[in-house]
Amino acid sequence: MIDEETRYEAVRSRDARFDGEFFFAVETTGIYCRPSCPAVTPKRQNVRYYPTSAAAQRSGFRACRRCRPDAVPGSAEWNTRADTVARAMRMIGDGVIDREGVAGLATRLGYSARQVQRQLTAELGAGPVALARAQRAHSARVLLQTTALPVTEIAFAAGFASVRQFNDTIRDGYGTTPTGLRAAAPRGPRGPVTPSTGLPLRLAHRGPCPTGPLLDLLAEEAVPGIEEVTGAPGARVYRRTLRLPHGAGVVAVDERPGGPRRTATGGIRHGGWLDARLHLTDLRDLTTAVQRLRRLFDLDADPYAVDERLGADPRLAPLVAARPGLRAPGTADPDELAVRALLGPADVRRLVARYGKALDAPSGTLTHLFPEPAVLAAAEPGGLLGALTTALADGTLRLDAGADRDTAHRALLALPGMDPGTAATIRARALGDPDAAPEPGSYGLPVPDAWRPWRAYALWHLWAAGTPPHAVATPCPRPAPRPHTPTGSP
Repeated sequence: MIDEETRYEAVRSRDARFDGEFFFAVETTGIYCRPSCPAVTPKRQNVRYYPTSAAAQRSGFRACRRCRPDAVPGSAEWNTRADTVARAMRMIGDGVIDREGVAGLATRLGYSARQVQRQLTAELGAGPVALARAQRAHSARVLLQTTALPVTEIAFAAGFASVRQFNDTIRDGYGTTPTGLRAAAPRGPRGPVTPSTGLPLRLAHRGPCPTGPLLDLLAEEAVPGIEEVTGAPGARVYRRTLRLPHGAGVVAVDERPGGPRRTATGGIRHGGWLDARLHLTDLRDLTTAVQRLRRLFDLDADPYAVDERLGADPRLAPLVAARPGLRAPGTADPDELAVRALLGPADVRRLVARYGKALDAPSGTLTHLFPEPAVLAAAEPGGLLGALTTALADGTLRLDAGADRDTAHRALLALPGMDPGTAATIRARALGDPDAAPEPGSYGLPVPDAWRPWRAYALWHLWAAGTPPHAVATPCPRPAPRPHTPTGSP
């Protein structure tokens, strides 16, 4: 927990490390901001603190037009923690409430809607509807300020049930109308969203974010037809297809991050963004697509906390110093990642070619979506692959944003033929567990407890550096290879 003294000092020093970890509002102005807002520092007695932007909006504050607090990276807590509130936040980010309502969220969590409401309100200052409403407002702002789509179309694309609800939410959250919010865009709308132009996005992150090692891995793993990495190192572009709730998508993400930026007071605001372009067959998938990209690139991580813990280990300190802020690779499709973790590249390519769904129109070399578990379970029911895809298809195994990690891990290990190392890889990348690591003895790799709760990051540092784990870890009976799956994952 962050105490009030620390929070005010973060606001006073405009410390971007706390962006997304909390928000502050100023009673005399009626505005809420991110901690790094470059505006004049408010007096302590006028400041109120909130754990989420939704809580600030619920208390009657509107978003600062200068620092745009709704655009900050999400709190790293929701990815680190495994409790009910964290699982709920991950599912709300994935758009579950927009698709299934509060009842659907509660069912997935295994609680009643009233219990979910009570838990979220107690900890976050806002219930699931308010949290989803704030998320819809952010999606609407992105569409208003980057496209020329009609306002009515934007309302429904962002997930609002009516234009009136959309207008009221924008007015409450931003203190203006949708038309006024569009007019306030720094560069104005960039034009219509078409299959050729797509939707421009900036995926914000806190702290440094070296993308080179992650692009190296994605290039090594790339499956023709569903993903590709093009360009020279340092200026590469990662492109892939996305299977989304309402349709298909194609995304392109630039390797080179933006920022850090100089503030109005002459200081440096650390953190920045990745430039991306998203092509969707249905704009209602915007929020879900963005969240899945954020999980793939681990953009909600807290690199300061990770580097502080791992950098204190003399065996890892040189690796952390060489790559500060290194992110752990995730996935845009957990079910796909689990299947790929079992198979070699040739088998994965065969599955895509034989069972993948073809795009309505190819996007360059991208032609297919990865086959769904139910399709694979029916087509190839035998062996570990059949057991895995059947479990994914019938819900025995859940790897979605709100899955309980321990339950999923036990279900993975219960599959006939599943080894602990592959299960740990799936837990780290598909479930986003920052502390996932092979069990003692897996691959001959001992993973020190001193690296907790960031053991997945420690292993990724070793992979990125090309350092054999046994060269820095506790000695073990036999040399240990670089941790891997058949697809080359760390």
